Amino acid sequence: MKWLIRNWDQVLQALGEHIFVSGSALLLAFAVSLPLGIWAARNQRVMSITLGISGVLYTIPTMALLALLIPIVGLGKTNAILAMVMFSLMILIRNVATGLREVPADVVDAARGMGMDSGQILRRIELPLAAPIIVAGLRVAAVTVISITVVAAFVNAGGLGNIIFSGMSSDHAAKIWVGALAACLLSVLVDVSLHAVENRLRKGTA
Repeated sequence: MKWLIRNWDQVLQALGEHIFVSGSALLLAFAVSLPLGIWAARNQRVMSITLGISGVLYTIPTMALLALLIPIVGLGKTNAILAMVMFSLMILIRNVATGLREVPADVVDAARGMGMDSGQILRRIELPLAAPIIVAGLRVAAVTVISITVVAAFVNAGGLGNIIFSGMSSDHAAKIWVGALAACLLSVLVDVSLHAVENRLRKGTA
């Protein structure tokens, strides 16, 4: 506690870096996954290919993937963000596609009978009804991304991992505890918040 009081500015800076890196990765992964998930929901072949490729990426050990990216993008935040995007794709694409495929066919037919085109049906019917499953995928991806951001300190990506590994190298227990607990609290806060959003969406579509 004494170390935290004396170094709260350092912890806040590391927390800010952690949120920036993980948040950027999650937003980028979602931007890539949403159109791919929509496409996959419409085409089984695309579903198999995208989940196959993203599944392979998901199985690569974290440190190995970070190391493989060094010759391509070097050290730093870009390395970590790309790795986290790769790890998130399978979760997000699968949930987007699954959510869209679980929209009742009779609801879609009714919307089509009212004169809606494919784009309107997607925006007004399918995506809102699939939203709870999509947010559930975001929850899993967010926790994964926050965890990987800790390890990404090895490639100079910043974040709370810097405090943890600095404490480990100097055998400073207080720094390890502060960094680890801050990362855990961030993960729990994000998970609980997204869970609340998911529950609200489920009630809205019930």
